[in-house]
Amino acid sequence: MSAAPPAVPTRFVRTAHVARKERAEGVARFLFFLMAAAMVVPLCAILGYLLWKAAPALHLGFLLDVPKKGMTEGGIWPAFVGTLYLVGMSLAVSAPVGVLAAVYLNEYSRDNAFTRAINLAVINLAGVPSIVHALFGLGAFVYAAKFGYSILSASLTLAIMTLPVIIASTREALASVPHSFREACWNVGASRWQTIQAVVLPNSISGILTGLILQVSRAAGETAPIMFTGAVFYKAVQRGDLFPYRLDEQCMALSMHLYTVATQVPNVQEAIPYATAVVLLGSVLLVNATAVTLRVWLRGRKRW
Repeated sequence: MSAAPPAVPTRFVRTAHVARKERAEGVARFLFFLMAAAMVVPLCAILGYLLWKAAPALHLGFLLDVPKKGMTEGGIWPAFVGTLYLVGMSLAVSAPVGVLAAVYLNEYSRDNAFTRAINLAVINLAGVPSIVHALFGLGAFVYAAKFGYSILSASLTLAIMTLPVIIASTREALASVPHSFREACWNVGASRWQTIQAVVLPNSISGILTGLILQVSRAAGETAPIMFTGAVFYKAVQRGDLFPYRLDEQCMALSMHLYTVATQVPNVQEAIPYATAVVLLGSVLLVNATAVTLRVWLRGRKRW
């Protein structure tokens, strides 16, 4: 009968020190999960409550119809289209200005007192309350520029308000592109602008979209800036009209309409304010989801 093979010595064993580290890691993981749940659960609860209260009025006709009977019935089409006008116009102004300003600050400017003053101004501008932006828009665009109370004045005010976010996010995206990419282009004779246009911007577009997502979200939900510069309590609009406003006219907006029907209109149907809030949130989430999907697709095309 052959002897049993010798036991193989165990090199790695679970010591008391390893056990303590595993328990600490488990506790940390559980705490991080609670932190994430603390953000997600209230959001889901709010959305669920809004959907439940808005259910009686939430249908396609509510979106396409116009307010009726002193805004106590009907839909939100004028406010929905007005929000699209305001957000679209503000994005058309702030996106190119913000991106080009970030390109200058990150790619061309030197570290001197002037650029440090610009950076400080951008940071301070991001912390200014929206009501201050509203007063600035009132004085600068409504009175000084003589645009009057109009979509143009409101859109420019929203653009000024959202510029710091776009500039900051674009600078971070540009700075994330490796400097070796720029050096490789310069070594083959490309100019600085050719390098930025062909290499830096395409590789930072996913980060730039982050700032644009935040711009759309904030512009769609602001009330004070548009209330002082271009939003109106009520505007007669034909049902389903895609072009009901001119740029020199005032318009309705979802955020202003929600405030109005929730606080200023008596005997309004209970579901209308909640349905308006759901449409506003849904529009922002739809735009954000589209931009996030595009950003993920662009990020997947990177080769570094």
